[in-house]
Amino acid sequence: MQAYGYAELVAAQTTPACRLSWTTLAAIGEVESAHGSFNGAVLRADGVSEPTIYGLPLDGKGGRQLVADTDRGVLDADTTFDRAIGPMQFIPSIWSAHAIDADRDGVANPNDIDDAALTAAVFLCKGGRDMSRADSWWEAILAYNAIQPRAQKVFATADDYGRRSQA
Repeated sequence: MQAYGYAELVAAQTTPACRLSWTTLAAIGEVESAHGSFNGAVLRADGVSEPTIYGLPLDGKGGRQLVADTDRGVLDADTTFDRAIGPMQFIPSIWSAHAIDADRDGVANPNDIDDAALTAAVFLCKGGRDMSRADSWWEAILAYNAIQPRAQKVFATADDYGRRSQA
């Protein structure tokens, strides 16, 4: 929760026209990795997921995109196809292009929820998006993960978080 809230605060200060809410970031974290707990992982006190969370290979099978390896396996331990990594499930090329060291520990780490949440915020806000507008919100979410049912799940989860936070 702290990582998502911090990312919203930083986005509000650096890209105020974006109007990104923590609920969107939290929904992505929930849908992509159950907030860093997918497959038995846990978030340590420093925010790093242990063990590393790897998605399935992006090999074009089972409804997944086809994304050939872009990092020689450095981030995702796969030299054939890319795999999403960490609690916010970044593919290596997106991580490399937008990575931020949010907790200022000297390393922009996709396995660190603090770094990953702020990097997600920057990615979602890029290009002058206004996340309070439905068309921009959907554009951003589908750019993050182009699978429509997954995007719909992010929407439903963000909506749920928003409703529960007002109760």
